[in-house]
Amino acid sequence: MATTEELASFTEAVAFEELDDDTIEELKKRVLDSVGIAVGALGAEPVEAVRETVEETAPGDAARLWGSETRASPTGAAMYNTTLTRYLDFMDSFLAPGETPHPSDNIASLIACGEHTDATGTELVEAIGVSYEIQGELAWNAPVRDRGFDHVTHTVISATAGAGKVLGLDHEELRNAVGIAGTAHNALRVTRTGGINEWKGVASANAARNAVYSALLASNGMDGPTNLFEGQKGWKQIIAGDFTADLDSGCERVFDTMTKRYVAETYAQSAVEGVIELAEHADIDPDQVNTIHLDTFHGAKLIIGGGEGSRYEVETKAQADHSLPYMLAAALIDRELTNDAYDPERIQREDVQKLLRTVEVEEDEALTERFENGEMPAVVDIELANDSTRHIEKDAFSGHPTDPMTWEQVEAKFETMTEERYDEDHRERIVDVVRNLETHDVADLVTLME
Repeated sequence: MATTEELASFTEAVAFEELDDDTIEELKKRVLDSVGIAVGALGAEPVEAVRETVEETAPGDAARLWGSETRASPTGAAMYNTTLTRYLDFMDSFLAPGETPHPSDNIASLIACGEHTDATGTELVEAIGVSYEIQGELAWNAPVRDRGFDHVTHTVISATAGAGKVLGLDHEELRNAVGIAGTAHNALRVTRTGGINEWKGVASANAARNAVYSALLASNGMDGPTNLFEGQKGWKQIIAGDFTADLDSGCERVFDTMTKRYVAETYAQSAVEGVIELAEHADIDPDQVNTIHLDTFHGAKLIIGGGEGSRYEVETKAQADHSLPYMLAAALIDRELTNDAYDPERIQREDVQKLLRTVEVEEDEALTERFENGEMPAVVDIELANDSTRHIEKDAFSGHPTDPMTWEQVEAKFETMTEERYDEDHRERIVDVVRNLETHDVADLVTLME
């Protein structure tokens, strides 16, 4: 399955009543997780830059900009609200051998479309299921990272299909929407190579905005290249190479999606957890550390371990949350890794800047093979000044698909992210709406996002 015809047929086939209870629960968990992360990102400087731009360029009354009374067009709300869910780098991730996108990047744009159309909660769940399934299948079967494209190149297709679902596009409109999105919006990998900048945390919001715009264009009669994938100079020839995909209307790709326990890049999760466990159990004094050595898999070494540019020069949040040396050093010193680790003053402190330069990251082919078979392995050795070594090996982490977060754990994460903004009663109301989306409209959730 790799044509706009087949994507449209799949999108139309997804129905809430055909999804099993476990799948519905996992999709709801992703909504609650995303809403909590979004609240935690309110007020961040790059987020505010997006908000100001949206208010200047995309006025309207279709959808709320979360955390405010301001309303905007569906595209403007998709841009800003997706920035909120993505900026902290605390979102979920789909784990495929050659690509690790973030399916939760779709959610805010689908909520904006649902608000625009007065959609029900069941219609929202259907649309999220569509987006997660498409994103997962593209990541697994058509990775684009090694060909120089960013993973949000997948997001613009998955979010367009989901937006089309909740907007009620017919079969040909869906084909046109996907054709427009997949032709016009292919992002370059340079976003995440070399010196990392703040666009890294906003690129998916741009994809989500473009997805909604593509769907709206198609709904108003705009034709697109419906031979997007197989056509001459099309997506297969230029972007991904030849591939097939097997989209399942049961939308079970959500089970291959991990939920982050730590505010850190996806591939760092096991290593960070391992370092914290060592620091706590052995009561390690950071001043007594000679070296922190990490053996890891190819993707981690490539993206956050120095394979695409030095990860030792760390001055900003965007650089810090994509630097294994920084994340491991901060985790060892603080014995946690939360938003506080990315405050500018924390990043510049001498203790972490000194310790991060002791971190060694080495790729291990055996660990790469284990990653490609479903694990997220990490082997950590901390050498101390007395010549002793502390050692730990991890297969995965809490939140990995082999050890998924329970509803209670996701709710606890939500509370941590929102407790400074909302009182207990308000938090409980949001949790109740998400837990029971099938009895609510999208507006019931958005009303609480003040």
